[in-house]
Amino acid sequence: MHYEFLKGHGTENDFVILPDHDTAVHGELDAARVRALCDRRAGIGGDGVLRVVRTEAYAAAREHVDPAEATWFMDYRNADGSVSEMCGNGVRVFARHLVEAGLVDAGAPIPVGTRDGIKTVTVDGDAVTVDMGVARVLGGTMVSVGAHTWPALHVDMGNPHAVARVESLDPAGPVGSLLESPAYDPEVYPHGVNVEFVVPRGPHHVEMRVHERGSGETRSCGTGACAVMVATAIHEHHGTIGSPPASDATYRVDVPGGSLSITWTTEGRVLLTGPAVLVARGTTAL
Repeated sequence: MHYEFLKGHGTENDFVILPDHDTAVHGELDAARVRALCDRRAGIGGDGVLRVVRTEAYAAAREHVDPAEATWFMDYRNADGSVSEMCGNGVRVFARHLVEAGLVDAGAPIPVGTRDGIKTVTVDGDAVTVDMGVARVLGGTMVSVGAHTWPALHVDMGNPHAVARVESLDPAGPVGSLLESPAYDPEVYPHGVNVEFVVPRGPHHVEMRVHERGSGETRSCGTGACAVMVATAIHEHHGTIGSPPASDATYRVDVPGGSLSITWTTEGRVLLTGPAVLVARGTTAL
């Protein structure tokens, strides 16, 4: 069986996109197919798979989203085939596809259903902004790489993150290559965690590396960048744990694949802005 795919990325966090509007092609998308598609040597290659389905047509989507409020649902899978609640770069790429395929009005906010509820996306030329919702700051924890351990802040962006401030992101330093998953407290993160390492680069400007659960180190992570921004704003006294800032705070977050702009509003909402690009389309029998 041959089926359609597209390839896209947001700051080089790359995805295989599967248009499957009525779930007739892939049914209940299985982990083996996701792994085959994401394989960078024997497949198309990607950090995950974005399946494009109508909310009404997919029972699992209707558990999270009312079809009357979001026509389209992003069925997101990590590269290892595991299901994930949300992906900040992925939802921007997903919206870009909806616009370019003529499935939505490019001039209006786009409601996209996810396992973390509805995310509203706005496409303005090259820039795509998504309202990521309210960050939940859940206190301190610890993460380790090899013999090195750092305090971290537990931030939930619809999926779990542990944000650690470090002195250097050099792969030859304590953070290392991140080929292996950093160690964390399994009682705090029973389903695994995305771990972000961050260093300051200037006023309202930081740089990060990330190890994503189910994918390993990636070139970018949208939800991770949001978690880093919130943790940094708290560290720099723009907010306190559990409270949004007294005035809107915007940070530049550099990732290996580019830069993202993130605003934490006084209402506690986190707005993520960055590029979203479609680079290829075709058919495959993977």
